Amino acid sequence: MRYRLTFVAGIVLGYVLGTRAGRERYEQLKKSARRVAENPAVRNTAESAAQQSRQFAGKAYHAVSDKVGDKVPESVAGRVRSLRERSAHDGGADDWGTSNT
Repeated sequence: MRYRLTFVAGIVLGYVLGTRAGRERYEQLKKSARRVAENPAVRNTAESAAQQSRQFAGKAYHAVSDKVGDKVPESVAGRVRSLRERSAHDGGADDWGTSNT
């Protein structure tokens, strides 16, 4: 109940603040967010973070697979294989349209 009340209070507060700020402020925030997202430094940082996370995920995968080995149910192992094959056939692109390099 506490979480529901907090959620409703957040919606009400957001609505009140949003209506007071108006459409003009919304457009300013949207323009600022777009400018930040298009900044080359931000894009490079995001890409390098994505690349490092892929490397970390690969290392974690190998560490877990070494420890777990054949203890994974066949249904899970089959799903992982199919995901791997799908990504190999897609040319290395993930679901978000970015490269896996």
